[in-house]
Amino acid sequence: MIDRVGLFVTCLADTVYPEVGQATVTVLERLGLEVIFPLEQTCCGQMHLNSGYPDEARALAERFVEIFEPFDAVVSPSGSCVALVREHYAGLLEGADRGVPGRTWELSQLLVDVLGVEDVGSGFEGTVTYHPTCHSLRLLRVGDAPLRLLRAVPGVELVELPDAEECCGFGGTFAVKNADVSGAMLDEKLSSVLATGAEVVCACDASCLMHIGGGLHRRGAAVRPLHLAEILAS
Repeated sequence: MIDRVGLFVTCLADTVYPEVGQATVTVLERLGLEVIFPLEQTCCGQMHLNSGYPDEARALAERFVEIFEPFDAVVSPSGSCVALVREHYAGLLEGADRGVPGRTWELSQLLVDVLGVEDVGSGFEGTVTYHPTCHSLRLLRVGDAPLRLLRAVPGVELVELPDAEECCGFGGTFAVKNADVSGAMLDEKLSSVLATGAEVVCACDASCLMHIGGGLHRRGAAVRPLHLAEILAS
């Protein structure tokens, strides 16, 4: 039974999208869970490991495990960060992960697969298209959990995104190191988003939404990028 949930808010939500973390808390507290935000938390180490600094990533992983071990479950509004914890911590820490990765969940996974909840008491008006981010799709394999949550929200008209499984081109430092390729991939994703006619593009990663949202803004498009948590908290 899950009573106390530790919130891992991630670097990006902490510094750029705090409303995503707040929305996550709103949704979980609405379901009667006690959500605790450990103030001493920091980066999960994803950027460091992806950039070839395993020692630095290992130190951050050890810190993560120490901070979140006391909780029944750990939740994060980031498929990419959760994918690192679940898929790479065991190897990075040579098994000394104290079972924390197995109790760490992306928000839609926790709601649908662990708690067995789809209707979280939301209400949102508008047309929404969903972009399945690479880590949530390919590493975490969240499946249709986000779509099931969106379909359960009264007022949401869900519109299918063409070529939905294609990457948006962000990829963390990939967008910096391979800007031209990243930009070309983003252009294709933006064209797909705009073809839906949706008012909102939704995803489970603020990083991808930042990338897509920036592109939409530069095009002068009125489509709003919103995290799944923000729609569910409405």
